[in-house]
Amino acid sequence: MAFFRQYVTPLIILLVFLVALVAVSARIFLPSDMAAPAPIEDVEAVSLYL
Repeated sequence: MAFFRQYVTPLIILLVFLVALVAVSARIFLPSDMAAPAPIEDVEAVSLYL
């Protein structure tokens, strides 16, 4: 159990941190129109066109 607590758990935490860091940093390489937040449209205005 000590092996798991000393070596495996910190490795899993480090891997999760690195994956999150890569996911957040990937926005730098996206085109500028994709890196922006999604536009918010009025739901009623959209339903009138259908």
